[in-house]
Amino acid sequence: MLETVREFFEKRPELNCVIFAGKGGLGKTTFSAATSYWLAEKGKKALCFSTDPQASLSDIFERDIYGKGIQAFAPNLHVLEIDADKRVNDYLESVRKKIMDMYNLKELPKEIDEYIKSAASEPAMHESATYDAMAELMVKREYDYYIFDMPPFGHGIRMVSMALILDAWIDKITEARMKAREYDEAMAALRGRTEAEREDVILKDLAEIREKLDFFSSVLTDSKRTAFFMVLIPENMAILDTERALKMFEAMKLNLSGIIVNQVYPPELLKKKDLSEFLKNRIEMQQRYMKVIWEKFEPYVRAVVPMYDREPKGLKMIAKVAEDLFSWKHER
Repeated sequence: MLETVREFFEKRPELNCVIFAGKGGLGKTTFSAATSYWLAEKGKKALCFSTDPQASLSDIFERDIYGKGIQAFAPNLHVLEIDADKRVNDYLESVRKKIMDMYNLKELPKEIDEYIKSAASEPAMHESATYDAMAELMVKREYDYYIFDMPPFGHGIRMVSMALILDAWIDKITEARMKAREYDEAMAALRGRTEAEREDVILKDLAEIREKLDFFSSVLTDSKRTAFFMVLIPENMAILDTERALKMFEAMKLNLSGIIVNQVYPPELLKKKDLSEFLKNRIEMQQRYMKVIWEKFEPYVRAVVPMYDREPKGLKMIAKVAEDLFSWKHER
């Protein structure tokens, strides 16, 4: 028998980071909310987290929480929707301030300020803001579970590769800074500060970033502590996308924890005599793709969740999704 979602969680007491990945619009936010709800009901302190600029968690919880800090929705159930744009802008403003403080400047040279402004529009800055926000939350260890509804940028797996790249980059920068100090010690004091003192400020910042990176990277790559779930629907493009994701996981030497199949019409509806032709064709199409999903991904399938007659919004519907997700049993 396949290991269900419930069994997966019950067998892994060390698990505390859950990431739902996949294309947008397939149900990542729904399952992030439902998993958080289920864990909170079990007495676990859960934080459901997103940096999606579309404010998907605000939509599903039916409350505007975007950029408003951690919000409580029930005992043990907390939700956070970070404003990534604001986080990037705050970070760039801190860079401006550090440069001015370091060199005793009243204002930045125009060319430096323009460079900093242009950096804000780089896609990598928003991914970095997402990564940094997640790392910052987890380092505090204030929750039993962190459930991340990831933006659809490479199925969340790019977080891991980005962590490794940034880690290597900090290594190189730190090495360069240390070597520079050997030659800069002899330079004259710059407006009351020695080069060594200025370099110490930079090295201190790098050391803090490195410490946070090391902690978060260790969590992401630890299969006992972190679970990656892919969400797909029974359609061809979603299946192809999941196949590509599996290859990415293999290339990164990571384990995919499971697959959740979403928005499945009950096949029993085909027995209804008054079923519309449209719905009949949809169900038959889905059942063909369900056979493909079982053939390609059966060891990974943890749950099959039905299509609902309404949008899964609000705590009542979130509770319903949680029940369906965690009570599913393999009956093939």
